[in-house]
Amino acid sequence: MPEPHRALVERLFDAFNRRDLAAIVELCDPGLEFFPVTAEQIGRAVPYVGPDGLREYLDDIGQIWDELLILPKQVESRGDRMLVTGRVYLRSHELGIRDMPAAWIWEIDGERFRRGEVFVDPEQAAARFAADAAG
Repeated sequence: MPEPHRALVERLFDAFNRRDLAAIVELCDPGLEFFPVTAEQIGRAVPYVGPDGLREYLDDIGQIWDELLILPKQVESRGDRMLVTGRVYLRSHELGIRDMPAAWIWEIDGERFRRGEVFVDPEQAAARFAADAAG
């Protein structure tokens, strides 16, 4: 895995964990499409798109979670795509505390993220990543 891809992922995840919208937007393509699990939890059927979508996403997280941290462990790159596996730590007064594995598939354009999808099942993400690479 190219080291620059890992550094890019770490910068994005760090900005997310700090809820630094400006830093997140700087790392993302203006047309970014993002498909997180949070969208399903609030009943959102469409991806978060661009800077406005990222702002909405951070607002939505605040409605559900008192704390949400993402930690990348492994990054596998294939061309302009990355499979990131790691953990998500969640805390909510209503839903309790969760510590669970997660995965992300990211597409990048140079040094900017243009599409991202979150998976609660890392094996499903790995299978999708492999299938997309094969065909």
